[in-house]
Amino acid sequence: MSRIFITLFSFILLAGINVCAQSVNIKGIVIDTNTRKGIEFATVTLLSVKDSLPVKSVFTDASGRFQLTSVQNGTYLLLTSSLEYHWKYHGPLQISSARQELDLGLILMQVNQRTLKGVEVVAQVPLFRNRANGTVEVNVANTILATNTTAIEILSKSPNINVTETGVFVLGKGEAIIYLNGRRITTEQLSSISASQIRKIEIITNPSSKYDAEGKSVINVITTTNAEEGYKGSFRQAYTRSDFSPPGANTNLDANFRRGKLSLTGNYGLLLGNTREILNTTRSRLKSTDQFRSVLMTDWNRKYTNFSNYNFGGQYDLNEKSYFSAEYSGSYNHLGGSTQSENAITSTVMSGLFKSNTANDNVTRNNSVTLNYNRNPDSLGSAFFIGAQYAGYVSDTDDHISEDNLVDEQVAFRILNNKAGYKIRLANAQLDYTKAFDLNHKLDFGMKYSYAANKSYSDFFITKNDNVFFPDGTQSADFKYQENIPAVYLNFNGQMNEKINYGLGIRNEWTSYKLETNVQGLENIKDSYFNLFPNAFISIKPADQTLFRFSYTSRITRPRYQSLNPSGIYQDAYTSIEGNPYLKPEKTHAFEAGLSYKVYSFKVGYNHTTDAISGAAIQGKAENTYVLKPLNFDRLDSWFISLSVPFNRDWWTSMNTVDMTYNKYMTSEFLYGLKRSRPQLHLYSVNSFKIGNLFRIQALGRYTGDLYDGIFYRKNQILVALGLEKDFLNKALRLNFTANDIFRRDRPSGSYEIGETYIEFARMNNNKYYRMTLSYNFGRLKKVTYSNKSTGQDENSRVR
Repeated sequence: MSRIFITLFSFILLAGINVCAQSVNIKGIVIDTNTRKGIEFATVTLLSVKDSLPVKSVFTDASGRFQLTSVQNGTYLLLTSSLEYHWKYHGPLQISSARQELDLGLILMQVNQRTLKGVEVVAQVPLFRNRANGTVEVNVANTILATNTTAIEILSKSPNINVTETGVFVLGKGEAIIYLNGRRITTEQLSSISASQIRKIEIITNPSSKYDAEGKSVINVITTTNAEEGYKGSFRQAYTRSDFSPPGANTNLDANFRRGKLSLTGNYGLLLGNTREILNTTRSRLKSTDQFRSVLMTDWNRKYTNFSNYNFGGQYDLNEKSYFSAEYSGSYNHLGGSTQSENAITSTVMSGLFKSNTANDNVTRNNSVTLNYNRNPDSLGSAFFIGAQYAGYVSDTDDHISEDNLVDEQVAFRILNNKAGYKIRLANAQLDYTKAFDLNHKLDFGMKYSYAANKSYSDFFITKNDNVFFPDGTQSADFKYQENIPAVYLNFNGQMNEKINYGLGIRNEWTSYKLETNVQGLENIKDSYFNLFPNAFISIKPADQTLFRFSYTSRITRPRYQSLNPSGIYQDAYTSIEGNPYLKPEKTHAFEAGLSYKVYSFKVGYNHTTDAISGAAIQGKAENTYVLKPLNFDRLDSWFISLSVPFNRDWWTSMNTVDMTYNKYMTSEFLYGLKRSRPQLHLYSVNSFKIGNLFRIQALGRYTGDLYDGIFYRKNQILVALGLEKDFLNKALRLNFTANDIFRRDRPSGSYEIGETYIEFARMNNNKYYRMTLSYNFGRLKKVTYSNKSTGQDENSRVR
């Protein structure tokens, strides 16, 4: 234990020492002997041979790389240390100014299997940091973000991320695709993941061709890893109280086990309780001859009857260079509750009040099986991976609707029954090969085949006497969709010299699809198209703590399967939701430049998107009806600038970002009321205060300014959250209290104009709440190396 404190003390002491610049640099890669993966945050210390005193020290990065710069002439020993590994010495090293660089290559470290009685390292962990390639890494564990019960809540309070009812968006980039430990998942699956298991979040704004071309950016959620043999688990119970909706409770249980070459992991989450949301919408055609005006209020009282999420996985190490893993994951979501709607319509020809009460009953089952094989043939970083996945998504809805309408003082009453559902099947196979020529040059090659089949139905039944139901053919429809996407990618990363790194890549995807529906007026639709997605980056490091980077990426966003379904979803007597079978995929070209200096980061970028996907309320065929549907705009141009500023003290850690975005839609197909675009300001700050050894206070603030993007207006939003945290029983038990959205200013609202219709909306959600969370950790492990990668990254996110 004394060695640990000596190493930490040495690193802190050396952090403030300025050494005269020399021309000799020492670099290398620290890796785990068993897993052949880089060891992050290992301490590399240069010791004087004469007196064994530390001369210079650095931490390794996420890939295990390190570099000791400006080393003076002399003879040294190199000490590599980490809490989980045996210490390792190199030397003596003869350093002379005659050589500019000393490359030590791979430094292999063995896991230390000794069981210590206890080690405590006291430090303030940075809440987030900016990597050299532009990726933002957000630490979740032991921050106010960890007090949230779901991963989607964590994302909604993370820097540069905006979560809306339509998806997860990265500021300046657009909608993101979501990964969980390298496995693509849906937003619904993300909502059931235990927040206590999330260690950090990676916001990858410039993904290479190795990633699927789907989405404009990548968000990778990384869970905690256990590094000790035996067993370990955690139990977490959260209780949420709000004055806007009934209470809710979230329970999560996670367990891990390893013995010898076998690793097992599993978890189960259960969400019970209620939530609520109100949407107020006003639609008016006051400039038209009919003087139409609709004031609509929709109140969703959702009941989580049983929201369960579960998975079980295992990995068997064939040898020190290869492993085989399998995982089964699934969820069962039973959503009940009710939806009340009131729509007051007035015009020159009618006046009416239309009420409906829907008893909701929806069951969704998601299940998938994943198989992986991975081999690392050498110690330079080469790898061979092959994997496959099969997934099934089944949803069944049985809603009973009561309508009570008053039209020109005439009462009308009827009862409806909507039976709807879908079945989606996904099959994927993927092969990846990485060839490392040396420590600085690597070639990635891979191919993937994806198949998707979606079959859905919607059957409407009506009765006026509450006894006999008869089908309503105008609102009933069937829908089938099939899609095939084979893809091939090639990516090369290299280093010109010690100051310049670069990467080039290209991804080829061929898409073919067939759409069948019996909706009146539509025929079968089929098409195929081929796309190339190039990408490139270069980073230049003119000085030790200064880095410039430039990147270009091209991406595609395909419509979600259900957004292509033209059959209507009932909302009220005059409002429905429909898909658009003619929806085109949107394509984006993104350019970004960045500058990192010490701990500060600045970046600027431009995105050009064609056939941009959005949506609006379109006037329907029947009088006074409106249809909510997705649409393509001609183009969307986006600019952004971003600055991140950290601040650290012994008792106070603060991370802050300032962003400015500018979006401009342009279209000629629809009669939108085009407006002037304006810049939008985003401010974000998260702080942690340590009050002695008693407890911690954490505060989070976020401001999103008014949005004017040429078509839509969104009013500014403010979020303020406070948290209090206290540990008990030698930190095995943790109690959190959180107050969220204290001033109740985190409410979406805005307006837009299409055709002759001016539309205003305002949402009231369940963001203001008080939450008490109890967490308990038990057991002990010595080493776990379980990992599982899904091959269904691209398709899973479109299942909603």
